[in-house]
Amino acid sequence: MNINLTMLMQAVAFFAFILFTAKFIWPPLMRAIETRQKEIADGLAAGEEGRHSLVRAEKQIAEMLVDAKTRASDIVAQGEKLKSEAVEQARTDAKTEAERILAAAKAEIEQEVHRAKESLRAQVSELAVAGAEKILKREVDAKAHADLLSALEKQL
Repeated sequence: MNINLTMLMQAVAFFAFILFTAKFIWPPLMRAIETRQKEIADGLAAGEEGRHSLVRAEKQIAEMLVDAKTRASDIVAQGEKLKSEAVEQARTDAKTEAERILAAAKAEIEQEVHRAKESLRAQVSELAVAGAEKILKREVDAKAHADLLSALEKQL
């Protein structure tokens, strides 16, 4: 093997090319590769964080749904309770009103009975006076015998 000047020059040129590439081409290329690797790693981390965030959001949504269903059932139960209380209150009010109306009707009936008795007493006393007039064939003075007539009314 013959080492001649051409081969030596090719070796020097190759060595110069390696130095030039190592000094000027390789560092920017490595920075670009490292930057790209960092961006890819950041993107993967962001994707993983997004996946974790999605899982957390799904859990939170499930909890919110459970909470909403619980609150809805509580609201429905409270509505049922209020309804039953309102119905019970209406029953109580209606019963009280019925008792009041019944008491008023009884009082009115008693007043009517009392008025009817008084009217009958007055009619009986008039009839007694008229009967006595006919029996005695003379006029009986009602004012003069008022005590007697009132005693007669009380007996009736």
